[in-house]
Amino acid sequence: MKIDLDQIRELLSVVGSTDVTELTIEFGDQRITVKKSPPVVAGADSLPIVMKTTDLLPAPQLPKLSLPTAEVQNETATANGGEASTNGLVEITSPMVGTFYQAPSPDAPPFVQIGDHVAVGQTVCIIEAMKLMNDMPAEVSGKVVKLLVDNGTTVEYGQPLFLVDPKG
Repeated sequence: MKIDLDQIRELLSVVGSTDVTELTIEFGDQRITVKKSPPVVAGADSLPIVMKTTDLLPAPQLPKLSLPTAEVQNETATANGGEASTNGLVEITSPMVGTFYQAPSPDAPPFVQIGDHVAVGQTVCIIEAMKLMNDMPAEVSGKVVKLLVDNGTTVEYGQPLFLVDPKG
């Protein structure tokens, strides 16, 4: 059986959006290995991914992968130990555990500041995980109304980083 290329693309997307650096999947005598190498330039838009396949014998089709989706929470969020009303505001959350950086380098201006307007896909910060610098794109367009974490601090998966007013 031939491997479905759409399933391989999904696998690459999942690995590319996490801090996993190598993944090997075996189905019978068929093996797929996906490895991420560190980016050449800190803050690169995407991470280079090297993939090798070894086809020895036909293997069953890969199972369908479901990618995590960003959920918009319009209720209340706990930020910095206190409650903040997020009614109508959208959280931009961390997709991984790592260190939060507001700028591409210590002497560079922040990607975004309170009051700035962001567009979907615009880089708003960098999350460093396992010595890899991962650009964090905005999932929503609007006005940044609050920064919820300090520069250089460790963030958790799903932790809110920014509050954005999509109407702003």
